[in-house]
Amino acid sequence: MAILQNDFKLRDESARVCDRRAPRRNFLGQFAALGAAAALPGELLGQGAVKPYRIDVHHHLLYPGYLDEVGGQRQGGGGGLKWSPAMSIEDMDKSGIALSMLSLIQPSASVGDAEKRRAIARKSNDYGAQLVRDHPGRFGSFASLPLTDVDGSLKEIEYAFGALKAEGICLMTSYQDKYLGDEAFAPVWQELNRRKAVVYTHPLTPDCCRNTVKDLPPGVVEYATDTTRTIASLVFSGTAARYPDIRWIFSHSGGTMPFLLSRFTRQEVDMKERAREKMPRGVMYELKKFHYDTAQGNHSGALGALMKVVNPSQVLFGTDFPFRDGAEEIGGLGGFGFEAKDLRAIERDNALKLLPTLKA
Repeated sequence: MAILQNDFKLRDESARVCDRRAPRRNFLGQFAALGAAAALPGELLGQGAVKPYRIDVHHHLLYPGYLDEVGGQRQGGGGGLKWSPAMSIEDMDKSGIALSMLSLIQPSASVGDAEKRRAIARKSNDYGAQLVRDHPGRFGSFASLPLTDVDGSLKEIEYAFGALKAEGICLMTSYQDKYLGDEAFAPVWQELNRRKAVVYTHPLTPDCCRNTVKDLPPGVVEYATDTTRTIASLVFSGTAARYPDIRWIFSHSGGTMPFLLSRFTRQEVDMKERAREKMPRGVMYELKKFHYDTAQGNHSGALGALMKVVNPSQVLFGTDFPFRDGAEEIGGLGGFGFEAKDLRAIERDNALKLLPTLKA
């Protein structure tokens, strides 16, 4: 497959990862992989080597022409991006990753008019499905939706799950001035709840907060913060409780939510009767139901805070490729001190429980 090479000017700290860090990440990744291999079940071992077994739920794709279609609308800053399916598979093989769940790089189908958003979602979804067919057993797909276009989203849900057999949906954390708890999206949530769908979310530069700190790209602060905003929107609006069968995944260890936990629980107290209406089982019940991937949230501060909110069964392995690589993710998780059974669950088993079709 032809290699897609485009300059992608993202306001994301990911775009500035320095090559000089690669040797350290590779060492940490190799060290962590050896530790994990010692605890693997027998069926994952063969010919004296460990077969790829990890499942990456945070792994990006770009379809040909996408960068030109969205360039300049929600991106900015320096740094270029090169990506191809071959590059993904090369890093997966180096990192012992058996399968990666593909999702379109932000801003996805959140820019332009309704027609453009529908076109972006359809092109991305068709391209992702083609990659799944071209590389059996290596890729799965989270389909994009033009969320602010409710009718278009409902049609794309039917197409993605019916014709393309997508494993789940990928949404941005915000769409202009709307977060995911907004009542305008209710028909979409009703349909995804009926399907018991997995919905993976990814942050972007929010409309509210660009260039808030001079010379600092939004990805440094705003990406994690936008994840927290959308979690708060879903929980405090009552959307999460109203549609309990949607299975949410939030990127980057939940953004800043784990650090703001006491503010979430205090808000529940301050809401009084309204809290029981919106969150009958309480804010902690909703937060503990969610799933969280560890891409760029694999260091001790983020993992330590997240483990105060959920147990390892709600945590998923994610690399954020091509912005970060598998070695960095493996090194971070391996260095945190998870028990072997919990590390194995994070790297593989939790994803299979959430996405059982991957077993095939």
